[in-house]
Amino acid sequence: MSAKPFVLVVEDDPFYANIYRTKLAKENIDAEVVMNGDAALISARKRKPDLILSDLIMPEKDGFQTLQELKGDPSLKDIKVIILSNLSQGEDMQRVKDLGAEEYLVKANTSLQTVIEKVKNHLGIA
Repeated sequence: MSAKPFVLVVEDDPFYANIYRTKLAKENIDAEVVMNGDAALISARKRKPDLILSDLIMPEKDGFQTLQELKGDPSLKDIKVIILSNLSQGEDMQRVKDLGAEEYLVKANTSLQTVIEKVKNHLGIA
């Protein structure tokens, strides 16, 4: 991979957003942070990220709607998506898998290092 991998982070919590961006940069991964699903879809169409790391509960368009639109768009459907949320109900996890996400990680139960390892693994740079 000659160019830096590009990860789109969809996170409305500034604390998490900043941590993910900083940690990805330390791993030589280019990251852009957007605060909601509408912005995520606009950015994805513009820059075609290698992977999207997305929260579920966000203003305007939530992660479920965003994932559904993303996977329904022929030009975006192959982008890998990791959901990172504090929703930990089995039905939420199943819904996300059914919509096409690669992984579902519960923020409260997943270390930052594990998140980065999963991202790198899906990017093929583990």
